[in-house]
Amino acid sequence: MQSKRSALRREAWAAGTMIVLGLGAIAQAATYSLGTLARMGPGMFPAILGALLVMLGLIIARMAAAPAAEDDAEDLPPPEWRGWGCIIGGLLTFIVAGKYGGLVPATFALVFISALGDRQHTLRSAALLAAGVTVLGVAVFSWALQLQFPLFRWG
Repeated sequence: MQSKRSALRREAWAAGTMIVLGLGAIAQAATYSLGTLARMGPGMFPAILGALLVMLGLIIARMAAAPAAEDDAEDLPPPEWRGWGCIIGGLLTFIVAGKYGGLVPATFALVFISALGDRQHTLRSAALLAAGVTVLGVAVFSWALQLQFPLFRWG
């Protein structure tokens, strides 16, 4: 019974977090021009993303409220602290490397460090994944979208 309660509480927190983040994104997007679907303004993407987060939160809340079968009781494994640490470390590294190094080193560092959070990744597979995502990120954000984020920055 305790396992069910903790699972319901975890799902309620997840639903609430998604809804609050979505509403925050919508509120922030409202401070910008939305534009039209043909000519999107700077607030359109955050507004759409916020609406999707709210819908996802509502779906999670609905699924948590649905009656579960007795066989759904599960033993929760301990938290994966290595994964949490690597993902948060990757994000922090992206912020610093993006400010002082540019898009290429920031993206590579983010993916490389985050991939090391998975125990199945080796240094080689994490580096290959990071290189591939970096090339894709440069192609999408620098070439296709012409994002004003320098590829390399020194200092």
